Amino acid sequence: MVRLEVTSIKWNSDNLIPAILQDYLTGKVLMMAYMNKEALEKTIATKEAWFWSRSRKTLWHKGGTSGNVQKVISIALDCDYDTLLVQVDPRGPACHLGTESCFGEGSNLLLENLIKIIEQRYQERPEKSYTTYLFNEGIDKILKKVGEEAAEVIIAAKNNTKKELAQESADFLYHLFVLFKEKDIDYRQILEVLKERRG
Repeated sequence: MVRLEVTSIKWNSDNLIPAILQDYLTGKVLMMAYMNKEALEKTIATKEAWFWSRSRKTLWHKGGTSGNVQKVISIALDCDYDTLLVQVDPRGPACHLGTESCFGEGSNLLLENLIKIIEQRYQERPEKSYTTYLFNEGIDKILKKVGEEAAEVIIAAKNNTKKELAQESADFLYHLFVLFKEKDIDYRQILEVLKERRG
């Protein structure tokens, strides 16, 4: 966990500070609540999110009852020293309504970063890049790789090994996004189709 200078914090008039919870892996904002000094100290000590309930006037352990705890990865203080960014590994929905985030579904930043890298490789074509190699070889090579990776996903699923299936699925998704770029399809088009199908 990142070291935090608690003495630098500018507490508000109620001796509280807003704390924004963010999924450390995707970058998605999950929720916002308040911490007092005791809640922050318990968060640091237990590496799980604790807050101060302004309505109930008591400490509360996020997920203490539901089991949806928020495992703390890091805590950062903003440039004005009056807001905390708490990056967490969520062990269940952050919102009391049962959704992943209190702010809606949002975007998957990890996939967006992958897409940006593929876009960069397409434009710049750096040497010794596998992505450059695929684009230089053209559509037939890309389609062959998509087919091969799809087959490997099937084999991994039949082998019933979660790690292998995760690895092969990551390879498949990567090649699929290369194909999307080659055919000039924005992945948001796929998301729009999924949204329409969901109704």
